[in-house]
Amino acid sequence: MTTLNNPKESPRALAILASFLASESAGGIVLMGAALAAIIVANSPMASLYFAALHSVWGGLSIELWINDGLMAIFFLMVGLEIKREVLAGGLASWGQRALPGFAAAGGMLIPALIYVGANWGNAETLSGWAIPAATDIAFALGVLSLLGKRVPASLKVFLAALAILDDLGAVTIIALFYSTGLNLPMLGASFATLAVLIVMNRMGVQRLLPYLLLGLLLWFFVLQSGVHATLAGVALALCIPLGTRQEEARSPLLFLEEKMHYWVAFAVVPVFGFANAGVSLSGITLGNLVDPVPLGVALGLFVGKQIGVFVAAALAIRSGLATLPEGSNWTQMYGVALLCGIGFTMSLFIGNLAFPGAAHLIDEVKVGVLMGSILSAVVGVLLLRSRLCRP
Repeated sequence: MTTLNNPKESPRALAILASFLASESAGGIVLMGAALAAIIVANSPMASLYFAALHSVWGGLSIELWINDGLMAIFFLMVGLEIKREVLAGGLASWGQRALPGFAAAGGMLIPALIYVGANWGNAETLSGWAIPAATDIAFALGVLSLLGKRVPASLKVFLAALAILDDLGAVTIIALFYSTGLNLPMLGASFATLAVLIVMNRMGVQRLLPYLLLGLLLWFFVLQSGVHATLAGVALALCIPLGTRQEEARSPLLFLEEKMHYWVAFAVVPVFGFANAGVSLSGITLGNLVDPVPLGVALGLFVGKQIGVFVAAALAIRSGLATLPEGSNWTQMYGVALLCGIGFTMSLFIGNLAFPGAAHLIDEVKVGVLMGSILSAVVGVLLLRSRLCRP
């Protein structure tokens, strides 16, 4: 039996913990645990304390807003770093490499949005949530896929990662174009001026990270006040941080920052967001509520729309000769991965908050729809990928 007083067991326990944290599935598992904890707390005697804490104000913003506008800016900084690295020197560096995940990501955003619009047609209040089922959760989806081990070829994991990164880029664009309201022009001007300084620093070859990060904080404040969602400051900052050349890779500011941020984002930022946003009270929810337009549109968009959009768009790209089937994979495995793309947890919840500001009942419906669609996608995707149909 392991005890705190047994020093021989400590190195073993630390080795097990280190091995877990280094695994591809760790981030997704921790996020799942945070989401489950939020649902349990929101339906326990601690529910009033949970919701009161989220709405308590500190420094002019509620704790919930500090998480969604502040901590998530760090998440979006990480997303931006990944996008820049992959496009300039990674799996998306050429048009040939971008074709398959690009087509799949586009189809996987379009079809879910259309399904949501169809379910909410004629309801002006809820139509603004059309983008909620359009995003794939990279941590959740890759975490679930990695649990399957060697049953899935490495090429499909690369495909899913590239698709999710392009998916995130699409989500960032949607947020910038459709979920920015009440613009404050002086603050918007200050944001562009700060961004211009960052671009000049990049062009001048400034390699030290500290000036970028300090200006990034200033940029985040200006964007927060401008009416554009503050998390976009994270993406803008990431695109200004130098990647460097192959010869400079060992001292690349971008790679260094991405490496240092990875564990903090995976095991702190995203789980905290999940815990703060997945909590929904299930009291009073009936089977009839599950087919209300918002939860139905979100769930069908994620579970049905994602698999159809991703698979059909990928198949068209392959059949037309623009792309090839990932090495060592078959069509059934491709369809299983398309199913996993319906896991839309983090970004879907985030867009739901933007789509329905101040409408707590609609945000709760979004949470129910996201949970239904994501769980169905994960379960059915895993069952298919574990089945005999996917064996080579």
